[in-house]
Amino acid sequence: MIGAPLVIVFAPRTSLFREQDLISQLPILRNGPAGTFVVFPSGVRVSLPTDQIVSADESDGAARVGFGGMRFTGASEGRLHFVRERDLLPEQQLSPARSHIMTLEASMVSSILVDGHPVWRASQQ
Repeated sequence: MIGAPLVIVFAPRTSLFREQDLISQLPILRNGPAGTFVVFPSGVRVSLPTDQIVSADESDGAARVGFGGMRFTGASEGRLHFVRERDLLPEQQLSPARSHIMTLEASMVSSILVDGHPVWRASQQ
């Protein structure tokens, strides 16, 4: 996770699922990358902004995802809020429908690190 300005450590026993890239003989423009999801023990899948992911692993029993162009803006009413500050890919590789905010239920997350420093932990709920 070195070099990721924002790292989200998800709840224990979560994993990651990445859809396969679509291979086509025709050019596909502005469709965006294949989806990336955090999978919870209940089977619930939560979509993540794939184009913002710079690192990901699940080696310590929980999904950890590093984002390059997102910023944590705070927590309120049991939710964690993030905004897209900059795009990491060229405009032509991104979907025009991409979201610019990400909101996660606080119960889905164990901790948030910014530049390697913890800024939010589940015990703060």
